[in-house]
Amino acid sequence: MKKSIKTTEAIFPMPVLMIATYNDDGSVNVMNAAWGMMIDRDVVGLNLTETHKTVQNILKRGAFTVSIADKNHVVEADYFGMASGNQEPHKLEKSGLTAHPSTLVDAPVIEEFPICMECQFIEYQGEDYGVGVVGKVLNTLVDEAVLKDGQVDISLLGAICFDPYTHGYYEVGNRVGDAFRDGKKIH
Repeated sequence: MKKSIKTTEAIFPMPVLMIATYNDDGSVNVMNAAWGMMIDRDVVGLNLTETHKTVQNILKRGAFTVSIADKNHVVEADYFGMASGNQEPHKLEKSGLTAHPSTLVDAPVIEEFPICMECQFIEYQGEDYGVGVVGKVLNTLVDEAVLKDGQVDISLLGAICFDPYTHGYYEVGNRVGDAFRDGKKIH
């Protein structure tokens, strides 16, 4: 029997995405965004409001990067979600992580996160049910340590996801099936 609960943000897992931009002075801003998704094969959508320093930076610079947080950097990832770029302009330095400029877009690449998508800003959808930030993924950078036979090996990645029920982080890892193949077992 099912029981009603108060949680409405009940889709699990939610990705733990690190959105990186440059501030006006060229310093790096990073925020934790669990409300993000691929909305097409090369288009990412981030449900962020214009009050975020990150969104203000994206609107000014026309670019951002999206990194997938991993278990080795849970503390830093959580900090990026707790500290506002509007109040703390030196979040990256305080975290101890490092960044270098993307060669494709006007945004930083955070060195320590194993996967980073370099994105060109497309549009901001600010109406009540708009997606928020929409960007085109121009390139994906992957740390060689998480590659196996030229492909990302999720078991090596150590990606984390957010649990909206208990506000926990969980590691993603065990493969339990094969997409577009297992369903063929049903005749």
